[in-house]
Order: sequence, then structure tokens, then C-alpha cells
Amino acid sequence: MGNREDLLAGARQCLFDKGYARTTVRDIATASGVSMAAIGYHFGSKEALLTAALGEATREWGDELASTLAGAPEDPETSDPLRRFASRWDAVRESVGTHRGLWAATFDALSHPETRAQLAAQTDESRAGLARLLEGAAEDDTEAARTIGALYQALLIGIAAQSLIDPETAPTGADLAEGLRRITGEPASTE
Repeated sequence: MGNREDLLAGARQCLFDKGYARTTVRDIATASGVSMAAIGYHFGSKEALLTAALGEATREWGDELASTLAGAPEDPETSDPLRRFASRWDAVRESVGTHRGLWAATFDALSHPETRAQLAAQTDESRAGLARLLEGAAEDDTEAARTIGALYQALLIGIAAQSLIDPETAPTGADLAEGLRRITGEPASTE
């Protein structure tokens, strides 16, 4: 790896170990084995580096989740939209639990204006990705990205927060599906 890649890897390790706010330039330099001056050269600031590392880790998490969902065996009962919804959200919940460091760093980073601005600039892309990943929305379906993606982003953030606070009581996919069933007035399953 080159210095840039080493810095990203070191910043990621620091994000997961110490969080966004507590990570120093020295921490990143030590973790990456690269000089502190290289941070400014390659990224301009510690904040830009941490935000880039967080974005990279989040994209990798999304790719991993996509692989998990694509590799899940087809259950004949998943033709029922609420069962499919529950199954997918169980996979999301499990993945959030596996990647607690990423989600803790994400919430920590939200208190920093530079990071919020960058995340806001990526909102449309994030929502579109969630709509495609969890609902199979078409790449060019901007309305699905806007509506379904926004709903799924709200659910994802809520599930992640609840999983960090108390993983034992964070809602399961079945809990979410039952809540949707009740809100929409769908009849209860007879199975």
C-alpha cells in the first residue's frame, strides 16, 4: 500500500478503536506508520481523512450487506412482502451488530460540521443504494430512492442506534414487519 492507503487504514482503525472525536493526528500517524505531515499532503486535514475513511468503511459495509442478502437462500415464504421485509431487516440488524465500531464512529462523527456536510452531500446516493439493496428498486427510479430510500435510511439509523444502546432489545425484522402490518391495517398472518 502507498501512504494514502496506509493513512486510510490507520484512520479507520482509530475510528473504530477511539471514535471520531478522540482520534488525533498522532494516533493516525502511529496506526498507519506514516508521518503526520502526510495527512495534510494527502487529505488536507485530519477531519477530511477521517471522513474519507468512514465513507470507505460504510461503502464496504454496504457491499458486504449486499453480498449477504444476495447469498441468502430463497425462502418460499419470502414472497410475502412483510416476511421478505423482516428477513432483510434481520440481516441488517445482524450486520450492524457485527460492525459496532463502524456505527459507533458514524454516530460520533455526526457531531462534527465537516462530516455532516459531507454526509448530507451523499444523502441521495445513500438512499438510492438502500432502495436498490433492500427493495430491488431500479437504478434510475428516483422516486423510489426518494421515498423508499428515505424510509429505509430512517430505519437503518434507528436500528443502528438501538443496537448500540441495547442490542438485546433492538427490534427484530419481525418486530418491524408487525409494526408495519399494524400501521397499514394488513390482516395478521394465519400461519
